[in-house]
Amino acid sequence: MFQIGLFSKMNRVTTKTLRHYDEIGLLKPAFVDQQTGYRYYGSTELVRLNKIIALKQLGLSLQEIQELIDQQKGIEIFLTLKEKEIELRIKEETSKLSRLQNYSRYLKGEQNMNYSPVIKALPEVIVASMRLIAPNYESYFDFIPKMGDEMRAKGAVCAVPEYCFNIYHDGEYRESDIDLEVCEAVVDYCEDSEKVKYKKIDAVENALCVMHKGPYTTLPDAYAFAFSWIEANAYVIDGLPRESYIDGIWNKEDENEWLTELQIPVKKI
Repeated sequence: MFQIGLFSKMNRVTTKTLRHYDEIGLLKPAFVDQQTGYRYYGSTELVRLNKIIALKQLGLSLQEIQELIDQQKGIEIFLTLKEKEIELRIKEETSKLSRLQNYSRYLKGEQNMNYSPVIKALPEVIVASMRLIAPNYESYFDFIPKMGDEMRAKGAVCAVPEYCFNIYHDGEYRESDIDLEVCEAVVDYCEDSEKVKYKKIDAVENALCVMHKGPYTTLPDAYAFAFSWIEANAYVIDGLPRESYIDGIWNKEDENEWLTELQIPVKKI
């Protein structure tokens, strides 16, 4: 049997803490001298204290420890859940570290400063959709305004903020015969027309997003950078690429001021 002072030194726990554990019923001494009031602890209490310390280091509160310490199954379930939580946190922090290191290299001029990759979620949206095979990028200026005319005829109302994007069903960048779906986010469904259909596009949990400033003819540079970054950072493409049009011919006369965001769904390997 060990007096409380020696027991506290052995386990590097203050006597105040041991008294508190006694008061709340978490760790009772094996024996209390009624004349002196001294508390004495044995090997059974030593094992229990070590379990309390271990559970505290895992992040449990004293109340949670009291509820679980005598339930072997409860502790096993908690440890399993805690393991998954820590694994998820490590995965998130590893991904964050990778993006930080890459961005640091961009700031130091070690990589292309024109592009700053960001991983973010894409929201679920209701869209007006038009699917077609486009001969080339220049042809976009011919049929996209016609899509707007059909939307207005059906009373479609664009969402705010505006979200206009193309989905590439080829799954890659092409300069001709492009399997293209033009999408404009709207506030609600409308009656379909001959060319424009209304549907919901599901949210994307993770997408590599790269801002490209300049004419569409230089978009291949952005795609090359994005696909290289995906491979270098242990991601794989997990959906069809999008181009979200922020600034363009409708509000910027100088094509060098056009702003397009590549949005490529990805997942970690």
